[in-house]
Amino acid sequence: MNPTPHRRRRRAAALTTLALAAGALLATGPTARAADVGLAADLVVAKDGSGTHTTVQAAVNAVPAGNPSAVTITVRPGTYRETVQIPSNKPHIRLVGSGSSPSQVTIVYNNSAGTTRPDGSTYGTSGSATFMADADDFQARNLTFANDFDEVAHANQSGHQAVALRTRADRIRLENVVVNGDQDTLLLDTAGRDTRGRVYITGSTIRGNVDFIFGRATAVITNSTIEVTRRPDGSSGGYVMAPSTAPQFNGFLITNSTITGGVTDRTYHLGRPWHAGGDAALDPQGIVRNTQLSAAVRTAPWTDMSGFSWRDDRFAEHRNTGPGSGPASADRPQLTDAQATAYTPAVWLGDWTP
Repeated sequence: MNPTPHRRRRRAAALTTLALAAGALLATGPTARAADVGLAADLVVAKDGSGTHTTVQAAVNAVPAGNPSAVTITVRPGTYRETVQIPSNKPHIRLVGSGSSPSQVTIVYNNSAGTTRPDGSTYGTSGSATFMADADDFQARNLTFANDFDEVAHANQSGHQAVALRTRADRIRLENVVVNGDQDTLLLDTAGRDTRGRVYITGSTIRGNVDFIFGRATAVITNSTIEVTRRPDGSSGGYVMAPSTAPQFNGFLITNSTITGGVTDRTYHLGRPWHAGGDAALDPQGIVRNTQLSAAVRTAPWTDMSGFSWRDDRFAEHRNTGPGSGPASADRPQLTDAQATAYTPAVWLGDWTP
């Protein structure tokens, strides 16, 4: 017997309801796309509970693995004392502070290389990071990453390296951020020794005193302030960068920036070569060009590290200014204008335009 029109309408409505329910179940499964669940507009972190999450890590956890397009996590003003990791299978995350300046949104923790984990082991330098960006195409804007490990309070502990931000992926963009720490503040790394990892940092501030910009990434730091700070004991002295570049890649390029700090004159090196693990095949590279150098910088700005001479690696300057700058000499290699055309952000970043 043919159903009546009323029964046909009820059956159609039931089938539609089942289809919608099935679609909703699929959209919330592990293979859901960011667009399916509306994440790009909905992820808001607020300590007071007025957002969708109260911690940054909880918001990251809500992003489905393998998201194919941009997901924005907006973080409202406050201090978020937590460690955060963006795993390698969650690319395209945009982390944005909603305050009027980077100081209004701070993500901070106090692990160090020598801090003991719950299982009794120690974190090590890389594992000490407050924030770990291990996925490609990560961006951060208008917030502060910090590590406030207290070296004085832990004077008897070995392993005082304490990372505020670690990147370990390709096409990382950081704009108008502050990266604040002491020893080993900013680790710009890659997923592997022979894997390319590019980082672009602009309009930002990086603070520290010993090897506080380090790692094997190909990184451009431009239009930024690099602030050398005194050691926790009040002494003055240290190193801005410690690249550990593989020979087939470019290393660190600092350009159109300022290197400054309220420290004793002539006490800071621009950098030294980090041959991680004693790997003699590495070819660390650090270039500082068109940058204002304060009197904090030594007249011989490069130095050796762990038995490896900086002269055997790739360190040079070009057209720097300020009281910390100086003419070409055996201790201060300078690029010629012709050579400098190969040391630009565009060359460094290749087919990626941030």
